[in-house]
Amino acid sequence: MARVSPIVFECAGDPLVGVVHSPDSLRGTTGVVVVVGGPQYRAGSHRQFVQLARHLAAAGYPVLRFDYRGMGDSGGEPRDFRGVNEDIRAAADALLAADPRLRSVVLFGLCDAASAALMYAPGDPRVQGLMLANPWVRTEAGLAQAYVEQYYGRRFLQPTFWRKLLSGRLDFRDSVGGLLRSLRLSGARSIPTPPASQVDFIDSMRRAMESFVGPVLIQVSGRDLTAGEFVALCRDSSSWHRAINRSVVTRQEFPAADHTFSNTEELQRALEGCERWLANHG
Repeated sequence: MARVSPIVFECAGDPLVGVVHSPDSLRGTTGVVVVVGGPQYRAGSHRQFVQLARHLAAAGYPVLRFDYRGMGDSGGEPRDFRGVNEDIRAAADALLAADPRLRSVVLFGLCDAASAALMYAPGDPRVQGLMLANPWVRTEAGLAQAYVEQYYGRRFLQPTFWRKLLSGRLDFRDSVGGLLRSLRLSGARSIPTPPASQVDFIDSMRRAMESFVGPVLIQVSGRDLTAGEFVALCRDSSSWHRAINRSVVTRQEFPAADHTFSNTEELQRALEGCERWLANHG
């Protein structure tokens, strides 16, 4: 059993609202901070983070899920994932203070929250490990490439596509035109240089992945363009390939899962994957 308690803590003078799931007996001295990306709040899509917290707390891991500044019920001005280091640090402080039995934390993040957690982790020695689901590495070229590889590749193999095409219910020129536009955008020499902010945050993520000494779990959905972009980046960039192929990095794949693991069976597999990884590394 686990107690569920609301908590309000401060970050740079603003109140942050969270929920702590506290098991009666611990499976170690590490807790989990769920970093929630925007625009979401601490429950997550289809209560994904509630289910994650309950599952891990039942396994003996205290969990804090919270809203960072400007999101959900927390105060302060809205901000994106590149400006939440203070929020994550305040959340780690709050969980360790709420349960004095803890000595370290693992950060969990989905999408841009995974990116934020990764960039934060090397600067806080209390972060024991990272659980990153479908990290956000969005660029125009990366999205186009993922769209070509995932959407069009899968669509052209579907019998329904060819039945619609042969029956005249599908605009062939529109479909081919969309494919050609995506192919054109996915060629690095055919698009403008990405904005500096895009390059900077992706490079910061890579440097963080290279320098973080703790264990890292990466969960990748098979039916998600965001995950597809990350997979392609790690395949095509030699520096990213080296960074995620270190011995401390574990990768779990969920071919039938979408971005937020909305399928019940896939979500359960992902939760169990987190629990197994924590049992070995937490």
